[in-house]
Amino acid sequence: MATPEGRVKEAVKRVLRARRIWFYMPVQNGLGYVGIPDFVCCWNGRMLAIETKAPGKRAQTTANQERVLADIQGHGGLSIVVDDAAQLTQFLDEAEASHDQSPEQSEAGVR
Repeated sequence: MATPEGRVKEAVKRVLRARRIWFYMPVQNGLGYVGIPDFVCCWNGRMLAIETKAPGKRAQTTANQERVLADIQGHGGLSIVVDDAAQLTQFLDEAEASHDQSPEQSEAGVR
């Protein structure tokens, strides 16, 4: 039986596949880059990083995870932490809506 976080990961995969978003799940073996997100994606020409947590654990990211997610955002990528795939769907919908606005409108909606 899958773990609670594993079920969230499976739901995230379904969202990404349904939206035809390219993704890769780096193998976490202790020898790689510390804090790398669970999903590394390319969406509409931008990097998208997704860290998944078990339901109710969204706020429990490590300092290394926070550092990497902030670094990705600092370089123009998008990043999100989710404990429910619906959060990802909402994030993607909002990002698409802000991308469709004129430059003047989208500046006001920058996170």
